[in-house]
Amino acid sequence: MPFRDIKFRTSDGVTLRGWFFTPESFIGKLPCLVMAPGYAAIIKMGISASAEYFTSKLRMSCLMYDNRGFGSSDVREGAPKREIIPHLQISDYSDAITYAQSLPEVDPNRIGVPFTSGWENFNRTYRPEQIAALSKAFQEDRLDRAAEKEPRRIAVVDEKPGSLVAMPQEDSYAGYQSFWSMGLENDITLKSVEALRSYEPGAAIHRISPTPLLMSIMDNDGVTPHDVALEAFNRAREPKQLKILHGGHFDPYIGESFESNIATQTKFLEKWLL
Repeated sequence: MPFRDIKFRTSDGVTLRGWFFTPESFIGKLPCLVMAPGYAAIIKMGISASAEYFTSKLRMSCLMYDNRGFGSSDVREGAPKREIIPHLQISDYSDAITYAQSLPEVDPNRIGVPFTSGWENFNRTYRPEQIAALSKAFQEDRLDRAAEKEPRRIAVVDEKPGSLVAMPQEDSYAGYQSFWSMGLENDITLKSVEALRSYEPGAAIHRISPTPLLMSIMDNDGVTPHDVALEAFNRAREPKQLKILHGGHFDPYIGESFESNIATQTKFLEKWLL
């Protein structure tokens, strides 16, 4: 599918970069789906396959971009690279939607998908002794920053399962290490982990309505546990749709799980976005 490089500035002056996909040919304006990668990821890690699929099957466009501080996107002056602060990423999504609405090919529309509970994820990810070590490190990092020292960093993944890293699950290493040759860096700031722990968007999931919600859940997801996602889905209001797939966190991006998931997503977008 045709795509072109794009860049836009956020409301606090950060330049974000990505790609804009459209069908091979079209007349008039198109609805637009705005996409960004997951935790510590970049757009080169394969999400473009979804944009290509959507724009080949449907009369719609897709705008995807690297989150601030990752991949080709910039970071605010004085701020560290590869730092994940949820409220800033939420604001960047709003800026991306505003930018998309300014494109001559786009007819304004939007769709939202939530992450559910940072607290649950954090406390299920780490052992008690690791939580104690991280809590101490969070305090030390705050003191370092106040003293204008370099922020502490933590590896995203490690070959040894259970290591004290941001994503210690065994499938996380397999999911990330193959992309290092594409510019993916294997570290983030320690504050990113602390910020994730306090991020609780699932508390407001009922407010998504009347915007339609599609939630895809893996039944063996060690990164975002499926029971936590299911609990949040149960609290969401209509219209909503649930897709449960077999496998781990990264399986929806490849093979049969990708084909099953993308087909459901395409029907959902055809019904609600078009």
